[in-house]
Amino acid sequence: MNLYELIIGGEKVPTSEHIEIRDPATREVVGNCPVATREDLDRAVDAAREAYKSWSQSSDEERKSAVSRIADTIHANMEELAELLTREQGKPLNGMGSRFELHGAEAWARHTGSLDLPVEVLSDDETGRVELHRKPLGVVGSITPWNFPILIATWHIVPAIRTGNTVVIKPSPYTPLSTIRLVELLNEVLPNGVLNVLAGRDELGQMMTEHPHIQKIVFTGSCATGKKVMQTAAGTLKRVTLELGGNDAGIVLPDADPKEIAERLFWGAFINNGQTCAALKRLYVPDNIYEDVCEALVDYAGQVCVGPGLDESSILGPIQNKMQYDKVVDLVEDAKRHGARVLCGGEAPQGEGFFYPVTIVADATDGMRIVDEEQFGPVLPVIRYTDLEDAIEGANGLDVGLGGSAWSSDIEKAKAVAARLECGTAWINNHGAIKPFAPFGGVKGSGLGVEFGKLGLEEYTAIQVVHH
Repeated sequence: MNLYELIIGGEKVPTSEHIEIRDPATREVVGNCPVATREDLDRAVDAAREAYKSWSQSSDEERKSAVSRIADTIHANMEELAELLTREQGKPLNGMGSRFELHGAEAWARHTGSLDLPVEVLSDDETGRVELHRKPLGVVGSITPWNFPILIATWHIVPAIRTGNTVVIKPSPYTPLSTIRLVELLNEVLPNGVLNVLAGRDELGQMMTEHPHIQKIVFTGSCATGKKVMQTAAGTLKRVTLELGGNDAGIVLPDADPKEIAERLFWGAFINNGQTCAALKRLYVPDNIYEDVCEALVDYAGQVCVGPGLDESSILGPIQNKMQYDKVVDLVEDAKRHGARVLCGGEAPQGEGFFYPVTIVADATDGMRIVDEEQFGPVLPVIRYTDLEDAIEGANGLDVGLGGSAWSSDIEKAKAVAARLECGTAWINNHGAIKPFAPFGGVKGSGLGVEFGKLGLEEYTAIQVVHH
Protein backbone atom coordinates (compact mmCIF):
# COMPACT_ATOMS: atom_id res chain seq x y z
CA MET A 1 0.00 0.00 0.00
CA ASN A 2 1.18 3.47 -0.89
CA LEU A 3 3.30 5.01 1.89
CA TYR A 4 3.19 8.80 1.80
CA GLU A 5 6.10 10.88 3.08
CA LEU A 6 6.65 14.35 4.49
CA ILE A 7 8.00 17.08 2.21
CA ILE A 8 10.66 19.18 3.96
CA GLY A 9 13.06 21.52 2.19
CA GLY A 10 12.03 20.13 -1.17
CA GLU A 11 12.81 16.54 -0.21
CA LYS A 12 10.67 13.54 0.71
CA VAL A 13 11.23 12.55 4.33
CA PRO A 14 10.11 9.09 5.50
CA THR A 15 8.68 8.46 8.95
CA SER A 16 8.75 5.40 11.17
CA GLU A 17 5.02 5.55 11.93
CA HIS A 18 2.00 5.77 9.63
CA ILE A 19 -1.81 6.05 9.92
CA GLU A 20 -4.15 4.18 7.58
CA ILE A 21 -6.41 6.53 5.63
CA ARG A 22 -9.66 4.87 4.55
CA ASP A 23 -12.28 5.73 1.95
CA PRO A 24 -15.42 6.81 3.88
CA ALA A 25 -17.61 5.24 1.17
CA THR A 26 -16.05 1.75 1.19
CA ARG A 27 -13.73 1.69 4.24
CA GLU A 28 -10.93 0.51 1.93
CA VAL A 29 -7.40 1.75 2.64
CA VAL A 30 -6.47 4.63 0.33
CA GLY A 31 -2.92 5.13 1.59
CA ASN A 32 -0.76 5.43 4.67
CA CYS A 33 -0.20 8.87 6.18
CA PRO A 34 3.18 9.70 7.73
CA VAL A 35 3.23 10.70 11.40
CA ALA A 36 5.61 13.62 11.95
CA THR A 37 7.57 14.03 15.18
CA ARG A 38 8.63 17.21 16.97
CA GLU A 39 12.04 16.75 15.34
CA ASP A 40 10.38 16.69 11.91
CA LEU A 41 8.59 19.93 12.78
CA ASP A 42 11.83 21.59 13.86
CA ARG A 43 13.46 20.47 10.63
CA ALA A 44 10.56 21.82 8.53
CA VAL A 45 10.57 25.16 10.33
CA ASP A 46 14.34 25.41 9.91
CA ALA A 47 13.97 24.71 6.17
CA ALA A 48 11.24 27.35 5.90
CA ARG A 49 13.34 29.88 7.83
CA GLU A 50 16.32 29.27 5.57
CA ALA A 51 14.17 29.66 2.45
CA TYR A 52 12.63 32.82 3.89
CA LYS A 53 15.99 34.60 3.75
CA SER A 54 15.90 34.71 -0.02
CA TRP A 55 12.15 34.39 -0.68
CA SER A 56 11.34 37.43 1.45
CA GLN A 57 13.73 39.42 -0.74
CA SER A 58 12.23 38.21 -4.01
CA SER A 59 10.60 40.72 -6.32
CA ASP A 60 6.89 41.19 -6.69
CA GLU A 61 7.07 39.74 -10.19
CA GLU A 62 8.88 36.63 -8.93
CA ARG A 63 6.14 36.03 -6.39
CA LYS A 64 3.38 36.57 -8.92
CA SER A 65 5.12 34.15 -11.27
CA ALA A 66 5.36 31.56 -8.49
CA VAL A 67 1.64 31.80 -7.78
CA SER A 68 0.90 31.48 -11.49
CA ARG A 69 2.96 28.29 -11.53
CA ILE A 70 0.96 27.02 -8.55
CA ALA A 71 -2.29 27.59 -10.46
CA ASP A 72 -0.86 25.95 -13.60
CA THR A 73 0.24 22.92 -11.56
CA ILE A 74 -3.22 22.51 -10.01
CA HIS A 75 -4.76 22.72 -13.48
CA ALA A 76 -2.35 20.21 -15.02
CA ASN A 77 -2.90 17.63 -12.26
CA MET A 78 -6.59 18.25 -11.64
CA GLU A 79 -7.94 14.79 -12.40
CA GLU A 80 -5.31 12.95 -10.35
CA LEU A 81 -5.85 15.22 -7.37
CA ALA A 82 -9.64 15.08 -7.71
CA GLU A 83 -9.68 11.28 -7.64
CA LEU A 84 -7.38 11.12 -4.60
CA LEU A 85 -9.50 13.78 -2.88
CA THR A 86 -12.68 11.79 -3.54
CA ARG A 87 -11.16 8.58 -2.26
CA GLU A 88 -10.05 10.04 1.07
CA GLN A 89 -12.73 12.69 1.65
CA GLY A 90 -15.76 10.97 0.12
CA LYS A 91 -17.18 13.82 -1.95
CA PRO A 92 -18.23 12.93 -5.51
CA LEU A 93 -16.08 13.70 -8.50
CA ASN A 94 -19.04 15.43 -10.12
CA GLY A 95 -21.49 18.14 -9.10
CA MET A 96 -20.04 20.45 -6.47
CA GLY A 97 -17.52 17.77 -5.51
CA SER A 98 -13.82 17.17 -6.09
CA ARG A 99 -13.50 18.59 -9.59
CA PHE A 100 -15.45 21.66 -8.42
CA GLU A 101 -13.04 22.01 -5.49
CA LEU A 102 -9.97 21.76 -7.76
CA HIS A 103 -11.39 24.34 -10.17
CA GLY A 104 -12.01 26.60 -7.17
CA ALA A 105 -8.43 26.15 -5.95
CA GLU A 106 -7.07 27.13 -9.37
CA ALA A 107 -9.37 30.17 -9.59
CA TRP A 108 -8.46 31.37 -6.09
CA ALA A 109 -4.76 30.99 -6.82
CA ARG A 110 -5.00 32.97 -10.06
CA HIS A 111 -6.98 35.79 -8.50
CA THR A 112 -4.77 36.04 -5.42
CA GLY A 113 -1.69 36.08 -7.62
CA SER A 114 -3.07 39.12 -9.44
CA LEU A 115 -3.42 41.22 -6.29
CA ASP A 116 -1.00 44.00 -5.35
CA LEU A 117 -0.15 45.68 -2.06
CA PRO A 118 1.58 48.85 -3.25
CA VAL A 119 3.35 51.30 -0.99
CA GLU A 120 0.81 53.78 0.39
CA VAL A 121 1.86 57.42 0.67
CA LEU A 122 0.31 58.74 3.88
CA SER A 123 1.63 62.26 3.44
CA ASP A 124 4.04 64.11 1.20
CA ASP A 125 4.50 67.81 1.96
CA GLU A 126 7.04 70.32 3.22
CA THR A 127 7.32 68.42 6.52
CA GLY A 128 8.45 65.25 4.76
CA ARG A 129 7.10 62.06 3.21
CA VAL A 130 5.48 59.21 5.14
CA GLU A 131 5.01 55.82 3.47
CA LEU A 132 3.32 52.61 4.59
CA HIS A 133 5.08 49.47 3.44
CA ARG A 134 3.83 45.89 3.83
CA LYS A 135 6.44 43.26 4.62
CA PRO A 136 6.28 39.47 5.03
CA LEU A 137 6.10 37.97 8.50
CA GLY A 138 8.34 34.90 8.28
CA VAL A 139 7.24 31.27 8.59
CA VAL A 140 3.47 30.78 8.37
CA GLY A 141 1.94 27.69 9.96
CA SER A 142 -1.20 26.42 8.21
CA ILE A 143 -3.62 23.97 9.84
CA THR A 144 -6.41 22.79 7.55
CA PRO A 145 -9.64 20.77 8.04
CA TRP A 146 -11.05 17.67 6.35
CA ASN A 147 -14.02 19.15 4.51
CA PHE A 148 -12.22 21.01 1.67
CA PRO A 149 -8.59 19.84 1.99
CA ILE A 150 -7.16 21.18 -1.26
CA LEU A 151 -9.24 24.34 -1.56
CA ILE A 152 -8.50 25.49 1.99
CA ALA A 153 -4.82 24.56 1.64
CA THR A 154 -4.75 26.86 -1.40
CA TRP A 155 -6.48 29.61 0.59
CA HIS A 156 -3.68 29.40 3.17
CA ILE A 157 -0.63 28.71 0.98
CA VAL A 158 -1.12 31.14 -1.89
CA PRO A 159 -1.48 34.46 -0.01
CA ALA A 160 1.42 33.49 2.26
CA ILE A 161 3.74 32.85 -0.67
CA ARG A 162 2.41 35.83 -2.64
CA THR A 163 3.44 38.16 0.21
CA GLY A 164 6.94 36.69 0.64
CA ASN A 165 6.39 34.26 3.51
CA THR A 166 7.29 30.58 3.64
CA VAL A 167 4.90 27.86 4.79
CA VAL A 168 4.65 24.74 6.92
CA ILE A 169 1.25 23.14 6.40
CA LYS A 170 -0.45 20.41 8.42
CA PRO A 171 -3.57 18.82 6.90
CA SER A 172 -6.27 17.07 8.90
CA PRO A 173 -5.37 13.50 9.94
CA TYR A 174 -8.63 12.43 8.25
CA THR A 175 -7.68 13.78 4.79
CA PRO A 176 -3.89 14.28 4.55
CA LEU A 177 -3.04 12.48 1.32
CA SER A 178 -4.33 14.95 -1.28
CA THR A 179 -2.54 17.80 0.49
CA ILE A 180 0.72 15.85 0.65
CA ARG A 181 0.46 15.08 -3.05
CA LEU A 182 -0.40 18.72 -3.85
CA VAL A 183 2.66 19.97 -1.94
CA GLU A 184 4.83 17.36 -3.65
CA LEU A 185 3.71 18.67 -7.05
CA LEU A 186 4.11 22.32 -6.04
CA ASN A 187 7.66 21.68 -4.88
CA GLU A 188 8.49 20.98 -8.50
CA VAL A 189 7.79 24.66 -9.31
CA LEU A 190 8.78 26.43 -6.06
CA PRO A 191 12.20 27.03 -4.48
CA ASN A 192 13.16 24.41 -1.89
CA GLY A 193 11.83 25.14 1.59
CA VAL A 194 9.22 27.71 0.56
CA LEU A 195 6.44 25.13 1.05
CA ASN A 196 6.72 22.18 3.43
CA VAL A 197 4.11 19.64 4.53
CA LEU A 198 3.90 17.70 7.76
CA ALA A 199 1.16 15.26 8.72
CA GLY A 200 0.20 13.32 11.78
CA ARG A 201 -2.12 13.45 14.73
CA ASP A 202 -3.83 16.44 16.32
CA GLU A 203 -1.02 17.08 18.81
CA LEU A 204 1.17 18.17 15.90
CA GLY A 205 -1.07 21.23 15.55
CA GLN A 206 -0.35 22.31 19.11
CA MET A 207 3.37 21.84 18.52
CA MET A 208 3.01 24.28 15.61
CA THR A 209 1.00 26.87 17.52
CA GLU A 210 3.60 26.83 20.31
CA HIS A 211 6.68 26.79 18.05
CA PRO A 212 8.86 29.87 18.68
CA HIS A 213 9.92 30.28 15.05
CA ILE A 214 6.47 30.20 13.43
CA GLN A 215 5.29 33.80 13.16
CA LYS A 216 1.66 33.29 12.18
CA ILE A 217 -0.95 30.53 12.39
CA VAL A 218 -3.84 30.37 9.95
CA PHE A 219 -6.43 27.84 11.07
CA THR A 220 -9.73 26.70 9.62
CA GLY A 221 -11.83 24.39 11.79
CA SER A 222 -14.10 24.13 14.79
CA CYS A 223 -14.78 26.88 17.32
CA ALA A 224 -13.49 24.72 20.19
CA THR A 225 -10.17 23.99 18.47
CA GLY A 226 -9.88 27.62 17.36
CA LYS A 227 -9.96 28.71 21.00
CA LYS A 228 -7.15 26.26 21.79
CA VAL A 229 -5.12 27.59 18.85
CA MET A 230 -5.50 31.12 20.18
CA GLN A 231 -4.53 30.08 23.69
CA THR A 232 -1.40 28.20 22.67
CA ALA A 233 -0.35 30.84 20.13
CA ALA A 234 -0.47 33.49 22.87
CA GLY A 235 2.72 32.19 24.48
CA THR A 236 4.77 33.50 21.56
CA LEU A 237 2.35 36.31 20.57
CA LYS A 238 1.77 34.80 17.15
CA ARG A 239 -0.55 36.46 14.75
CA VAL A 240 -3.61 34.29 14.07
CA THR A 241 -6.31 34.10 11.44
CA LEU A 242 -9.14 31.86 12.60
CA GLU A 243 -12.01 30.82 10.32
CA LEU A 244 -14.28 28.80 12.60
CA GLY A 245 -17.69 27.15 12.69
CA GLY A 246 -20.89 28.91 11.74
CA ASN A 247 -24.31 27.30 12.31
CA ASP A 248 -25.60 29.80 9.75
CA ALA A 249 -29.23 30.88 9.83
CA GLY A 250 -31.47 31.72 6.89
CA ILE A 251 -34.76 33.62 7.20
CA VAL A 252 -37.50 33.19 4.59
CA LEU A 253 -39.89 36.14 4.39
CA PRO A 254 -43.67 35.67 3.96
CA ASP A 255 -43.67 36.87 0.32
CA ALA A 256 -41.10 34.31 -0.91
CA ASP A 257 -42.06 31.75 -3.58
CA PRO A 258 -41.31 28.30 -2.10
CA LYS A 259 -40.85 26.53 -5.44
CA GLU A 260 -38.70 29.33 -6.83
CA ILE A 261 -36.24 29.29 -3.90
CA ALA A 262 -36.19 25.55 -3.12
CA GLU A 263 -33.17 24.61 -5.23
CA ARG A 264 -31.01 27.45 -3.90
CA LEU A 265 -32.12 26.75 -0.33
CA PHE A 266 -31.22 23.10 -0.79
CA TRP A 267 -27.71 23.72 -2.08
CA GLY A 268 -27.14 26.45 0.48
CA ALA A 269 -27.66 23.75 3.09
CA PHE A 270 -26.33 20.61 1.44
CA ILE A 271 -23.25 21.67 -0.52
CA ASN A 272 -20.47 19.22 0.36
CA ASN A 273 -23.10 17.14 2.17
CA GLY A 274 -23.60 19.95 4.67
CA GLN A 275 -19.94 19.68 5.71
CA THR A 276 -19.24 23.35 5.07
CA CYS A 277 -18.58 26.09 7.63
CA ALA A 278 -20.78 28.59 5.81
CA ALA A 279 -23.60 26.22 4.88
CA LEU A 280 -27.20 27.02 5.77
CA LYS A 281 -27.80 25.07 8.98
CA ARG A 282 -30.97 26.63 10.45
CA LEU A 283 -33.92 27.77 8.33
CA TYR A 284 -36.63 30.06 9.73
CA VAL A 285 -39.87 29.97 7.71
CA PRO A 286 -43.15 31.88 8.33
CA ASP A 287 -46.46 30.18 9.07
CA ASN A 288 -48.14 31.15 5.81
CA ILE A 289 -45.68 29.21 3.58
CA TYR A 290 -44.11 26.82 6.11
CA GLU A 291 -45.55 23.57 4.76
CA ASP A 292 -45.03 24.69 1.15
CA VAL A 293 -41.33 25.39 1.74
CA CYS A 294 -40.89 22.05 3.50
CA GLU A 295 -42.66 20.23 0.65
CA ALA A 296 -40.56 21.98 -2.01
CA LEU A 297 -37.33 21.05 -0.20
CA VAL A 298 -38.39 17.42 0.13
CA ASP A 299 -39.36 17.28 -3.55
CA TYR A 300 -35.96 18.61 -4.59
CA ALA A 301 -34.12 16.30 -2.19
CA GLY A 302 -35.74 13.33 -3.91
CA GLN A 303 -33.87 14.19 -7.12
CA VAL A 304 -30.39 14.10 -5.55
CA CYS A 305 -28.43 10.86 -5.89
CA VAL A 306 -26.35 9.88 -2.84
CA GLY A 307 -23.64 7.30 -3.47
CA PRO A 308 -19.91 6.51 -3.65
CA GLY A 309 -17.88 9.47 -4.84
CA LEU A 310 -16.12 7.59 -7.64
CA ASP A 311 -19.50 6.79 -9.20
CA GLU A 312 -19.97 9.51 -11.83
CA SER A 313 -23.73 9.57 -11.17
CA SER A 314 -23.37 10.47 -7.48
CA ILE A 315 -24.21 14.06 -6.50
CA LEU A 316 -23.61 13.69 -2.75
CA GLY A 317 -21.34 11.20 -0.97
CA PRO A 318 -20.86 9.90 2.55
CA ILE A 319 -20.11 11.83 5.72
CA GLN A 320 -16.32 11.97 5.94
CA ASN A 321 -15.63 10.23 9.26
CA LYS A 322 -17.30 8.18 11.98
CA MET A 323 -17.04 10.89 14.63
CA GLN A 324 -19.06 13.29 12.46
CA TYR A 325 -21.43 10.53 11.33
CA ASP A 326 -22.21 9.60 14.93
CA LYS A 327 -22.84 13.25 15.80
CA VAL A 328 -25.32 13.66 12.92
CA VAL A 329 -27.18 10.47 13.90
CA ASP A 330 -27.29 11.58 17.54
CA LEU A 331 -28.68 15.04 16.70
CA VAL A 332 -31.44 13.64 14.47
CA GLU A 333 -32.45 11.04 17.06
CA ASP A 334 -32.53 13.75 19.73
CA ALA A 335 -34.77 15.89 17.52
CA LYS A 336 -37.16 12.97 17.06
CA ARG A 337 -37.37 12.45 20.82
CA HIS A 338 -38.24 16.11 21.29
CA GLY A 339 -41.13 16.18 18.83
CA ALA A 340 -39.57 17.16 15.52
CA ARG A 341 -40.97 15.66 12.28
CA VAL A 342 -38.54 13.98 9.92
CA LEU A 343 -39.90 14.71 6.43
CA CYS A 344 -37.28 12.73 4.52
CA GLY A 345 -34.22 10.71 5.45
CA GLY A 346 -33.52 10.37 9.14
CA GLU A 347 -32.57 6.69 9.09
CA ALA A 348 -29.02 5.46 8.49
CA PRO A 349 -28.80 2.76 5.80
CA GLN A 350 -27.00 -0.53 6.32
CA GLY A 351 -23.57 -0.89 4.75
CA GLU A 352 -19.87 -0.22 5.12
CA GLY A 353 -19.68 3.47 4.35
CA PHE A 354 -20.65 6.51 6.43
CA PHE A 355 -23.71 7.23 4.30
CA TYR A 356 -26.58 9.23 5.74
CA PRO A 357 -29.56 10.34 3.64
CA VAL A 358 -30.52 13.93 2.96
CA THR A 359 -32.71 14.78 5.97
CA ILE A 360 -35.25 17.59 6.36
CA VAL A 361 -36.46 18.06 9.94
CA ALA A 362 -39.68 20.04 10.44
CA ASP A 363 -41.11 21.48 13.65
CA ALA A 364 -37.64 22.10 15.05
CA THR A 365 -37.41 24.86 17.65
CA ASP A 366 -34.74 27.07 19.15
CA GLY A 367 -33.29 25.18 22.11
CA MET A 368 -33.29 21.81 20.37
CA ARG A 369 -29.78 20.45 19.89
CA ILE A 370 -30.41 20.04 16.14
CA VAL A 371 -30.84 23.85 15.99
CA ASP A 372 -28.36 25.05 18.60
CA GLU A 373 -25.45 22.76 17.67
CA GLU A 374 -23.74 22.89 14.28
CA GLN A 375 -24.64 19.53 12.72
CA PHE A 376 -22.06 19.73 9.89
CA GLY A 377 -23.82 17.03 7.89
CA PRO A 378 -26.75 16.38 5.51
CA VAL A 379 -29.50 17.60 7.85
CA LEU A 380 -31.54 20.82 7.76
CA PRO A 381 -33.87 21.81 10.63
CA VAL A 382 -36.78 24.05 9.60
CA ILE A 383 -38.12 26.38 12.31
CA ARG A 384 -41.62 27.90 12.10
CA TYR A 385 -42.16 31.54 13.02
CA THR A 386 -45.11 33.93 13.22
CA ASP A 387 -43.34 37.19 14.05
CA LEU A 388 -40.31 38.23 11.97
CA GLU A 389 -38.74 39.82 15.04
CA ASP A 390 -38.72 36.40 16.73
CA ALA A 391 -36.97 34.87 13.71
CA ILE A 392 -34.27 37.55 13.71
CA GLU A 393 -33.79 37.13 17.46
CA GLY A 394 -33.47 33.35 17.02
CA ALA A 395 -31.05 33.70 14.12
CA ASN A 396 -28.83 35.99 16.21
CA GLY A 397 -29.26 34.02 19.40
CA LEU A 398 -26.15 31.85 19.17
CA ASP A 399 -22.54 32.82 19.83
CA VAL A 400 -21.50 32.31 16.22
CA GLY A 401 -21.79 34.50 13.15
CA LEU A 402 -20.12 33.31 9.97
CA GLY A 403 -22.88 33.66 7.37
CA GLY A 404 -26.59 34.32 7.14
CA SER A 405 -29.24 34.85 4.49
CA ALA A 406 -32.63 36.43 3.82
CA TRP A 407 -35.09 35.15 1.20
CA SER A 408 -37.84 37.29 -0.34
CA SER A 409 -39.47 38.35 -3.59
CA ASP A 410 -38.77 41.92 -2.48
CA ILE A 411 -35.00 42.53 -2.54
CA GLU A 412 -35.22 45.65 -0.36
CA LYS A 413 -37.12 43.77 2.36
CA ALA A 414 -34.53 40.98 2.24
CA LYS A 415 -31.67 43.49 2.45
CA ALA A 416 -33.25 45.11 5.51
CA VAL A 417 -33.39 41.73 7.28
CA ALA A 418 -29.88 40.76 6.15
CA ALA A 419 -28.52 44.01 7.59
CA ARG A 420 -29.76 42.94 11.03
CA LEU A 421 -28.10 39.52 10.96
CA GLU A 422 -25.00 39.23 13.17
CA CYS A 423 -22.66 37.56 10.68
CA GLY A 424 -19.59 38.26 8.60
CA THR A 425 -21.28 37.56 5.24
CA ALA A 426 -24.97 37.97 4.38
CA TRP A 427 -26.61 36.67 1.21
CA ILE A 428 -29.87 37.66 -0.44
CA ASN A 429 -31.82 34.74 -1.97
CA ASN A 430 -28.68 32.62 -1.83
CA HIS A 431 -26.41 31.11 0.78
CA GLY A 432 -22.76 30.09 0.90
CA ALA A 433 -21.60 31.57 -2.41
CA ILE A 434 -18.12 32.96 -1.76
CA LYS A 435 -15.84 34.86 -4.14
CA PRO A 436 -12.02 35.17 -4.24
CA PHE A 437 -12.24 38.98 -4.29
CA ALA A 438 -14.72 39.31 -1.39
CA PRO A 439 -13.30 39.26 2.16
CA PHE A 440 -14.65 36.35 4.20
CA GLY A 441 -14.64 35.96 7.97
CA GLY A 442 -16.87 35.70 10.99
CA VAL A 443 -18.03 37.68 14.00
CA LYS A 444 -18.61 36.54 17.59
CA GLY A 445 -17.37 32.95 18.03
CA SER A 446 -16.85 32.33 14.32
CA GLY A 447 -13.28 33.57 14.23
CA LEU A 448 -10.80 36.39 13.92
CA GLY A 449 -9.55 38.12 10.82
CA VAL A 450 -10.58 37.65 7.19
CA GLU A 451 -9.48 35.71 4.16
CA PHE A 452 -9.64 36.50 0.42
CA GLY A 453 -9.12 39.66 -1.55
CA LYS A 454 -6.81 42.49 -0.62
CA LEU A 455 -7.85 42.50 3.04
CA GLY A 456 -7.12 38.79 3.31
CA LEU A 457 -3.72 39.27 1.68
CA GLU A 458 -2.82 42.02 4.14
CA GLU A 459 -3.20 39.55 7.03
CA TYR A 460 0.01 37.85 5.91
CA THR A 461 2.02 41.05 6.27
CA ALA A 462 3.40 43.41 8.90
CA ILE A 463 3.31 47.14 8.31
CA GLN A 464 6.39 49.28 8.39
CA VAL A 465 5.93 53.05 8.29
CA VAL A 466 8.86 54.92 6.78
CA HIS A 467 9.37 58.66 7.47
CA HIS A 468 11.82 60.63 5.31
